[in-house]
Formats: sequence, C-alpha cells, structure tokens
Amino acid sequence: MTAHTPARIGVQLMTVRQEVDELGLPAVLQRLSEIGLPNIEVSQVPLTSENLDSFARGRDELGLSYAALSGTMEAGGGANPSLLSDYDHLVASARRLGCERIRIGMMPFPALRDEQALLSFCRDADEMARRLADDGIRLSYHNHHIEFARLGHREVLETIRTEAPNLWLEVDVYWVQRGGHDPVRTLERLAGSVDLVHLKDFRVSLPPAEAFEALADGDRSAVQQHLTQPVQFAEVGQGTLDWAAIVRAGIDAGAAHLLIEQDATYGRDPFDSLTMSRERLVELGFAEMF
Repeated sequence: MTAHTPARIGVQLMTVRQEVDELGLPAVLQRLSEIGLPNIEVSQVPLTSENLDSFARGRDELGLSYAALSGTMEAGGGANPSLLSDYDHLVASARRLGCERIRIGMMPFPALRDEQALLSFCRDADEMARRLADDGIRLSYHNHHIEFARLGHREVLETIRTEAPNLWLEVDVYWVQRGGHDPVRTLERLAGSVDLVHLKDFRVSLPPAEAFEALADGDRSAVQQHLTQPVQFAEVGQGTLDWAAIVRAGIDAGAAHLLIEQDATYGRDPFDSLTMSRERLVELGFAEMF
C-alpha cells in the first residue's frame, strides 16, 4: 500500500451468502450499497456469467468496488473456484471487475497432516503467488485458529509466512483471538506481510434461557455443554476486542482493505448486523475509510 492509496473498510460477501440465494445477487448488492458498504470481498458466491454481469452492473451503476475474489488451492474447488483448475477464469474475472487481489480462505486439510505436508502447501502457494503477481494480482492467505497450532518447531502461520514469502496474509482478528493471540500485537508482528484484514468481534455468550430452565429442574447438562463452547461471532463493538487499536494496527501493518465479516448472526438479519458494525466503526472515527 502506498501513501496515495489509503486503506478502505469494506465487507465480506460471505456474511450475506444465504441472502444471495434467497433474494438474488443484484438485490444484495443494492442493499450493501444502501447501508454504506460499497467495497466488497467476494467469497462463496459462484463466479458464473450471470453473477459476473451482476457484479459489473453493481460497479457501473452503484459505484461498487471489489477488494478481492476468492480461490482455493484444491483441484476440486468447492464454494470458491480452484486456482489450480480455474486459474484463467479467476484472473479474467478479477480483471473484468477491476480487482487486484485473490485470497485463499483455507489451506487443504491434508496440508496440516505433518510438517512436510505443510511445507509442500507453502511451496505450491508461493509458486501460485508468483504466477499471479506476473499477472498483476496479489495472492493472500486467510487464517483461522488452527494456524496458531505448532507443527514442528513453529506455529503454522509463521511457517506459511516464512516458507511462502510471496504470499500475503489476510489476518482475521476474531480467529487470532480464538487462537490464543492478541490481534493488535499479531498485526504488529506480521507488519509488512499483511494485505487484508477481517473485522469481526469475539463475544463470550451466556447460556440460553432454556438451559437455566433445565437447571431449575435439576438438569445441569445444558449449562455445562454451553460452558464448553461459549464463544460467538459478533458485530464490531458487541464483543471484547479493542477496535480502535485493531483498525490502526491493521493500517500500520500495511492492509489495503479491512473487511467486516460475520460468519453467523444468531437470528439477527445479517444486513442489520453489518449496519451495526459499520456504525461502530464510524463512531470510532473511521468514517472516511468507507
């Protein structure tokens, strides 16, 4: 990121993936524009001809921009197209939408089997990053919590950073926290390798009402079960993370785009959740980044 290209806040389209199925992509893009989130990272929405036409119309008619597309390092692809088998389509899609970035949402699970498998993934990802760079596109890797496990003598994410030096990082601060690390210090530590950041809060929830009703009848199992997994995804400002410090740390680390994402909203309309997150970031002084 250069001085004349300030970081922008946007949204991860995966947050409203169900609404794309129910309402259609054009209606979802319209809603995102209306709530003030015109900068979009595309994931888990197929890059069909019809959808690409909708994305292009959103750019031309609504002023939308596209922070990144998503690809996988698995031949079969999945919710997102494969960089291995759909490379030309992904690059052509990015160019059509004026998008300069592609991100990998997760490594193939077998890459976590042992250190040699991880190193093999790193070599393949680094080669793909160099290939995309020749085509004018940056490739980033998105972490979850599992990348903070140790494999060999290093954490998985540190191995990726070291052994795939041409691969940028998309740091998801929720998963950093869930992996046992502080998001601000992690962004500071990874500065220079960070290109994208995911913004979602980390909420510790209380047991639901029905668990306490069961407890009153002498059944402790529901409360005990909840206590083993009380963590939820949350709207920015509705959890425990220090958002003013996180956004500043993301900018200082070199991120070009910081993208609001929420994997689950627990019955709340996802558009309302995104609006809440946006409003909190505006309250914190980041309105100009939208």
